[in-house]
Amino acid sequence: MLYQEPEAKIFACSQSVYLAEQIAEKYGVPLGKITFSKYSDGEFQPSFEESIRGLRVFLVCSTFPSADNLMELLLMIDAAKRASARHITAVIPYFGWARQDRKDKPRVPIGAKLVAKLLETAGATRIMTMDLHADQIQGFFEKPVDHLFASTIFLPYVRSLNLENLTIASPDMGGSKRAYAYSKFLESDVVVCYKQRKKANVIDTMELIGDVKGRNVILVDDMIDTGGTLAKAADVMMEKGALSVRAICTHPILSGEAYEKIENSKLLELIVTDSIPLRKESNKIRVVSCAPLFAEVMHMVQNNNSISGKFLM
Repeated sequence: MLYQEPEAKIFACSQSVYLAEQIAEKYGVPLGKITFSKYSDGEFQPSFEESIRGLRVFLVCSTFPSADNLMELLLMIDAAKRASARHITAVIPYFGWARQDRKDKPRVPIGAKLVAKLLETAGATRIMTMDLHADQIQGFFEKPVDHLFASTIFLPYVRSLNLENLTIASPDMGGSKRAYAYSKFLESDVVVCYKQRKKANVIDTMELIGDVKGRNVILVDDMIDTGGTLAKAADVMMEKGALSVRAICTHPILSGEAYEKIENSKLLELIVTDSIPLRKESNKIRVVSCAPLFAEVMHMVQNNNSISGKFLM
């Protein structure tokens, strides 16, 4: 008797349905049916409305604020485990709490480690995510982690711009590795911004390491939160003689007055993925879908094929 891999089904938490539908379409299966019962006090309970016994289930859920997204995912994993799913893959395009990857001052938690333990304790057998804020977060898990890079979908777009005198820039020292990886494939120069903060989300000073005069600059980062760093970097680079400044950010958190900052900045364009839904439209923001990438890798995982070809960095 020939062994066959169990069938796969895809489900979504309530705030990631928009992306899960695209992933399921690219994968070639209908999105699975799941309902969420809510109590008057705000408590909720997920329920799979179809059998998943012996199957591989992919649970799509970006864990951006509020914490309800993370709690939904944990409850869905627990429900799948108790429904006898054979494999439970948590597909987390945006892995929230990733900025808490270490103790940077006394008496603070390591939130990313806590989330990793919660996912494993709930019953996840595999994690699939994209552009973690810190690569070492993979080591917080005892289960396999597929860490995908959005560069596989951003690079074709950048090449389509046909920009001359291209320079890749990092908005901070921590992102220099990412910037150098992009520059390697695009055969371009690299500059780095050095910033100091008074407190979280508030920049004190910013200096530019490198020359951008007469260059078309593309800033690359894993996420954009308040937009202050990118807006400031764009202003500094234009003052230094750059011809144009664009930005590539995988995860569009865009909290607070981020949309206004982007609109009023000297950024020509902000390119993001749909790992997090945009709260409103903007003439400067272009969305490149990550659904085809996740659908393809999910197929590879289901069929036990190597996914190393999807790692450009």
